[in-house]
Amino acid sequence: MHCLKKLEAVVVEMQSGVKGSEQKLNVTTIPHVITGKDVIAWITNKMKSTTEESEAFGTMLVAYGYIYPLQNHRKLVMCNDSSLYRFQTPYFWPTQKWVAEDSDYAIYLAKRNIRKKGLLEPYEQAHYNHLHEWLNHKWDFIVMQATEQYKAGKERRKPDRVVFDCQERAYWIVNKPPRRTHSAMDSGLELLIDPNSDEKIPFDTYRRMNLFYQQAIMSSKVKSSVSLGALNKYVATYKNHDPFLAPCLPSNPWLTDNDSYWTLNMRQVEVPTKMRVERWSFSLFELLRDLRGRDDFKVFLKKEFSGENLAFWEAAEELKWGTASSMTSKAETIFKTFLVPGAPRWINIDGRTMGLTVKGLDHPHRYVLEAAQTHVFLLMKKDTFFRYLKSPVYKEIQKKALNPEAHNFSPAQLEHNAQNRSPGIHPLILWQQAEAEKAKAAAASVPVDVKALMSKLDRIK
Repeated sequence: MHCLKKLEAVVVEMQSGVKGSEQKLNVTTIPHVITGKDVIAWITNKMKSTTEESEAFGTMLVAYGYIYPLQNHRKLVMCNDSSLYRFQTPYFWPTQKWVAEDSDYAIYLAKRNIRKKGLLEPYEQAHYNHLHEWLNHKWDFIVMQATEQYKAGKERRKPDRVVFDCQERAYWIVNKPPRRTHSAMDSGLELLIDPNSDEKIPFDTYRRMNLFYQQAIMSSKVKSSVSLGALNKYVATYKNHDPFLAPCLPSNPWLTDNDSYWTLNMRQVEVPTKMRVERWSFSLFELLRDLRGRDDFKVFLKKEFSGENLAFWEAAEELKWGTASSMTSKAETIFKTFLVPGAPRWINIDGRTMGLTVKGLDHPHRYVLEAAQTHVFLLMKKDTFFRYLKSPVYKEIQKKALNPEAHNFSPAQLEHNAQNRSPGIHPLILWQQAEAEKAKAAAASVPVDVKALMSKLDRIK
């Protein structure tokens, strides 16, 4: 923070030293506009630095939001030419410590969406869609705030409105940059240690450090020979399943433009390949990650009348990766189905984990079931998974599994494949098919009311 204060002192001095003028931006006259070459010249003269050093310092001022470009707002650099810039208002300076919250950014994007009539820039549209999904539970409030701000802005004079829009956009470009771009706010000057500061470290900090180092010393260490042995075992297990080390069967679709490999490994296939079935035996994680393997595991659990653990694990995954708007309803459904005493699919977990989980469901969040899910996963890993590998269900699927022959395409056939490349199945169709299967499975898992069924049969008779 001390370094940022020094930067701001330079900016304040620069505002009185660099002369600004009125410039036309499109059809609007903007006051107090400066050019990049004037700023570079002032820095060079003031700091007795070279042109390259002055350009680097000017770029740092732009990156931290003290100066913003008027023409290319996404290019946060100081150009040594006639490019137009303005000084940012102190309200948006980093030392104000305004937290760039998602709700404020959503209001800004919604306001900009109203003003631009839906024509946002691609990176803004991506952020807008993400925030719309993430903040869906209060989106009506966000749109209302954006509408009110837009109406209030229209009452200003046009030059003032354009200047404020540029200032606000410059602030969000710095604090919420386009994806896959670097932001100076990620690791700024305020994170550096000032050697001249007399800040004293409190006693509690030393106590915490001492406790941390004691725990680190007492923690168990793994010998390098054990680590290398585990790594060697992992490589030996997975080497035939790595496309860089072993060929794909029947062929690598990225090299041959033949999609047989993808077709054989889709979830909807009735009979999987041998390589796919073999991978299920590596670990429970591999089995559950493959949706086709998970379906086969469900068949085994249904025969043993013990499918509640896997059903709970899947429900916890849906809560973890589902939408924020459905979080409360999903948590309530999981509680009534698996956790409440006398539930139709009650799971057997220890009392401490059950207590923590039930208490956390009072204020549900994505990871409220993490402890119970881990407990159930370990139970399946230690017992059910090994019984599945020895069961007739797994042995039967091993016998039926396909072993496709390798393709041997000639250069002419490869050229033909490239010219007649299949577009594949649209992801939306795959998603719709998966949702239909989920609905079917949910309907099949609902407990049957025997009394209602018997009364219905009696009425038919």
